[in-house]
Amino acid sequence: MDASFTAEQDEIRRTLRELLQKRCGSNELRAAVDSPAGHDPALWTALARQLGLPGLALPDVYGGVGCSATELALAAEETGRCLAPSPLLATAVLAAPLVLGLGAEAQRARLLPRIAAGSLTAALAIPGPALTTALTLTGSNGGEWAGGGRAGGVQARQTPDSGWRLYGEVGQVLDGHSADLLLVAAHVGGFARSRTLLFLVAGDADGLVRVRQTALDSTRPQARLELRDVEGELLGVDDSPRLLRELSALGDSAATVLAAEAVGAADRALERTVQHVKQREQFGRAIGSFQAVKHRLADVYVQVQAAKSAVYYAAWAIGKGERVGGLALAQALEALRGAAAEGIQLHGGIGFTWEHEAHLFFKRAAGDELLFGPVHRLRAHAAEGAHLFEIEIESHEVTV
Repeated sequence: MDASFTAEQDEIRRTLRELLQKRCGSNELRAAVDSPAGHDPALWTALARQLGLPGLALPDVYGGVGCSATELALAAEETGRCLAPSPLLATAVLAAPLVLGLGAEAQRARLLPRIAAGSLTAALAIPGPALTTALTLTGSNGGEWAGGGRAGGVQARQTPDSGWRLYGEVGQVLDGHSADLLLVAAHVGGFARSRTLLFLVAGDADGLVRVRQTALDSTRPQARLELRDVEGELLGVDDSPRLLRELSALGDSAATVLAAEAVGAADRALERTVQHVKQREQFGRAIGSFQAVKHRLADVYVQVQAAKSAVYYAAWAIGKGERVGGLALAQALEALRGAAAEGIQLHGGIGFTWEHEAHLFFKRAAGDELLFGPVHRLRAHAAEGAHLFEIEIESHEVTV
């Protein structure tokens, strides 16, 4: 493994960091999360036009840049540093790869160039608590994660003219309230031949009700979708096993990008805490000069650097066919939680106030673990997949 970055990768990081420093400061961040969209559309347009961020990992034949998951992970690390609210995760990380992998050629040609240009945002409508299962990060996705078979979730029925109508409800959909296009997972076939397929639903479709939900982490807006006999278009063909395979493959790359984002946030939380302890004085000296404080921050630094190494390895391993994204995500979420918690503690009373940004990193840590973890389940599933704890037990006859 070559741990060094290419000149192009360094340029992506540098340019993106400069842009975010100018366009996503503290005031801009708060204004964005309080807006109806939950993000700054002008910033999203800048990220798309100046850097091609939505199409970074899409083939150039569809207007993308044609980079690998490594470049997308490096970009996510920078957006994580400033907790930038944007449709990047929902659109470029979760939805676009499914359109690319499952869509018919006509669907790909119609949708992917618009996604790459930033003019079309998309969201994957899978119930929030079931997202990690669908992506095979915490369990097998062969179960009823899309809603429960005959009842619950979203159901789809085929009309006489071979169209599809969807009805049901799905909650905690990332950016579901503002996305122009929804990829809705729905059950078809009734009880006897129940299977899960993905359907394309326009954000302004008749019968679709979208309600933004209150989330612990306001920088990750979520929505509840109600589909009342809504028209849908089958993504690709009626092939549920293929969908499950694509979701499983998506899980590793999505986990790697999420881990990079968490590492960026953890790194920035640590930087802010170090800056604070150098300035905050107690007993006539900076609190950062006390040995106990140094030890605590040193522990956080080691944890963040270890997580960063795991993320970079996971991004490199995608191209080699290795699946270690779940482990990298577990390491990164744990590092973010530790960095955010120590940041709150060492900032003292101001760390708990709404006016200070320390609580935003803490909420990102808690919110991400609720959505994409918990850490112990990510590790347990990875260990199960690697057959780490399987022990062959020989049977012996016992004579009494």
